[in-house]
Amino acid sequence: MNKLMTSMIAFGAGMAAYNLVQRNNLMSGRQMKRIQRKVKRVFV
Repeated sequence: MNKLMTSMIAFGAGMAAYNLVQRNNLMSGRQMKRIQRKVKRVFV
């Protein structure tokens, strides 16, 4: 249960950071795709 909570908090923080980066266009689209792939691997 604790591990699930930790991963959910990390996921929420990651989504917030992702939205912030997207809004500010701090990264190129290619880097964003690479990060999305890493995130998917973590959660699958």
